[in-house]
Amino acid sequence: MKTLDDYKKFISSIKQETGIDAITPDDSGLVSFRVDDTFNVNLQFVEHLHTVLCFVELCQLPQDAPRSVYRELLVGGLFGKDTAGGYFSIEDNSEVVVYNYFFNGESLEADPGEFVSSLEKIIQLCGLWKERIEALMSPEEDDSASKDDTVRALHNMNLYP
Repeated sequence: MKTLDDYKKFISSIKQETGIDAITPDDSGLVSFRVDDTFNVNLQFVEHLHTVLCFVELCQLPQDAPRSVYRELLVGGLFGKDTAGGYFSIEDNSEVVVYNYFFNGESLEADPGEFVSSLEKIIQLCGLWKERIEALMSPEEDDSASKDDTVRALHNMNLYP
């Protein structure tokens, strides 16, 4: 996909595939929709790179979030640990944690169904990270079996080929 028009056609096929009417790009190519009343999912075409940036708002961190939360996000971002090739950012004013993933625009056009499957995996990954962050912010609740399951699930997460 090389142009914004190509991207809009692709998004139209995704809208048909999913049946989600909110998957409609604005004039700049931004698509925003909410999933399970939990995550705001955004797609933005980056024309000069021929990519699609997917960014998902995970959660808002409190001002007194423990260092362990930032450490885990940093390790994920720097080393790709349990991120399936994506990375994290934190919005400056709101302290909202955002998961970011770039899709190759050329590969996307070939199979809209695979893209939808990858979006579903991103939502699952974000759910796991949200659980991980919540667990790190609640050190008094030591449910190590649950934490181990989350870590194992994150480690096995695989996105778009």
